[in-house]
Amino acid sequence: MWNQIYDPLHSPVLSTIAAAVPVVTLLVLIASGRVQAHIAAVIAMIVTNLITIFVFTMPANMSIRASILGVVTGFFPIGWIVLNVIFLYQVTVGCGKFELLKRAIGSVTEDRRLQLLLVAFSFGAFFEGASGFGTPVAITGAVLIGLGFSPLAASGLSLIANTAPVAYGALGTPIQGLASVTGLDPYILGAMVGRQLPFFSLIVPFWVVWAFAGWRGMKDVWPAILVTGVSFAIPQFVISNYINPWIVDIGASLISMGALILFLKVWQPRELWLSPALRGRDESAATMAAAKPLDRTPLTQSELFSALLPWIIVCIVMLIWGNGAFKTWANGIFTWNYPVPELHQMINKMPPVAPGPTKEAAVFSFTYLSFTGTGMLIAAIISGLLMGVGPGKLAAEYGRTIRLCAISLITISAMLAIGTLTRLSGVDATLGLAFAATGVLYPFFGTLLGWLGVALTGSDTSSNILFGNLQKITSQQLGLSPILMGAANSSGGVMGKMIDAQSIVVASTATNWVGHEGSILRFVFWHSIVLACLVGVLVTLQAYVYPFTALVLK
Repeated sequence: MWNQIYDPLHSPVLSTIAAAVPVVTLLVLIASGRVQAHIAAVIAMIVTNLITIFVFTMPANMSIRASILGVVTGFFPIGWIVLNVIFLYQVTVGCGKFELLKRAIGSVTEDRRLQLLLVAFSFGAFFEGASGFGTPVAITGAVLIGLGFSPLAASGLSLIANTAPVAYGALGTPIQGLASVTGLDPYILGAMVGRQLPFFSLIVPFWVVWAFAGWRGMKDVWPAILVTGVSFAIPQFVISNYINPWIVDIGASLISMGALILFLKVWQPRELWLSPALRGRDESAATMAAAKPLDRTPLTQSELFSALLPWIIVCIVMLIWGNGAFKTWANGIFTWNYPVPELHQMINKMPPVAPGPTKEAAVFSFTYLSFTGTGMLIAAIISGLLMGVGPGKLAAEYGRTIRLCAISLITISAMLAIGTLTRLSGVDATLGLAFAATGVLYPFFGTLLGWLGVALTGSDTSSNILFGNLQKITSQQLGLSPILMGAANSSGGVMGKMIDAQSIVVASTATNWVGHEGSILRFVFWHSIVLACLVGVLVTLQAYVYPFTALVLK
C-alpha cells in the first residue's frame, strides 16, 4: 500500500508549486504554438511522472501503470466518441446531405450570429444533456465548420457555448457523481446548481455572440439572444428545482431551439452578418477556401427530412445510450473490468481529502456496447445506409477518418494519462488543498477549485468526484453550506471545460484545424477565467449576502 502525500516538501507553498508543474507545462507548451499538441502532451506526461515519483514519492511502477491506464482510458471512451462523430460528419459530407443541412439552417437564418445561437448553444446543449463527454463540441464544431465558419470561430465558440449545460450533462452524470462522494441528496444538489447556472445561461449566449461579432454585432441581435437565453434558463431552473436533475439539458435545449426558430419566423436583424470569421484578428481565416454562395432554393419536404435524418437518428440513439436502464442492460451483455495489478486498491487517499484512508480504484472498464462512441458509430452506420452509402464505402470512409484523427487520438490519450496520474498520485488534491486554505474567501476560491478540477481532468463529473468530499469537509469547518459549495464545485467547473486540453483537441479535430491547439487555447483562456470568477462572485453572494437564493425548495 502507498498513502498519498499532500505536502511532500513540508511547505504548502513549495508543494503547491511542484503540484502545478505538470498542468503548467502542458498549457504553456500548447499556448506557445511552437510545440505540436501531441508532442506537448507526451512531454507533459513525462514531466508528470517525474514529479509524482521524485517529489510526491509515488512508487515508479505505480506511476507508470497509472499513466498506461490513462492512455487506454483516453481512447475508450473519449477518443472513441471523437472518432465516430467525425466519421458521421465525413459520411454526411461525402453523400451530399450536409449541403442540404446547410440549406436547412440557412432557411432559418443566414445570419452567422443567429446560427451560432442555434447550433453552438441550443443544439450543443441537447447533445451535452444526452451524452456529454466531448460529444457536443465535436458535433457543433463539425457542423459550424461545415456551415463555413472559420476554424478558430467554429472551435473556440463551440467551447465557450458548451458551458452552461455541462453540470447536467450525460443525463445528470456530474450531479450523480457529486452525490456519490458527498452523501448528499442528488435532487437537492441539482436544485442548488439550478440556483446558480441559469444566470449564466442568460449570459453565455450574449457572451458567445460578443466574442464572435463584437459589441455592435451583439447589440443588433439582442432580442434573439434574449429569447435563446431566457427560454433555456427558465426551464433549466424549473426542471432542476421541481422535477429532477437528469433531464434538465434535454428539456431546456429543446425548448430553447423551438423558441428561437419560432421567434426567427417573425423577427430578423436589419442587417445580416455574413462574415464567417471572428471580428478582429482571426489567424484561421486565411486558411479558408473561398465560400460558395449558399443555394437559396427552398428545400422540399423530402430534402428537409433527408438533411435532418442523420441528426434525428443521432438524437434518438444518444437518448437511448444515455439512459441508465439501457446501460445496465448493455453492460449485462458484456463488461470486461480489468483491475490494474499493483495499482488497483493499492493507493490510499488520506485526510483531509477523504474522511479516512480510502482505497483508490484503478480499473479499466471496457463496456464497449454502452460507450457513447459505440452509440455514435451505430448511428453513423444506420444513417449512412439510409442515405444510400454502401458498406464498402462506409468502411473506406472509416479508414480515412482513422487517418484523419490519428494524431488527435494520441494527444487525447496522453492528456488522459496526465489526468489519471495526477488523481492517483494526489497531485491534484495538493492543488485543491491550496484553494481550501483561503478562509472567508473560500466560497469564491472553492468555486475556482471546481474550475481547476475540470481544467485538470476534462470532466465536470471527474472534478466533482475528485473535489466533492473536500468541498463538503472544508465548508463544514468554515460554517458554510456543504450543499452550496458542492454545487459550486460543479457550477464553477463548467467554465473550466473550455480550457481543458482534451476538449481543445476535440475541437481542433472536429474543425480540421489540428496543430493549432495553442491558438484555440489562447482565444478561450481569458473567457474561461472571467466567467469562472463571475460564478465565484455569485456563490460568494449566495453564501454571505443573499443566502435566501441558496435555499433549496423541497
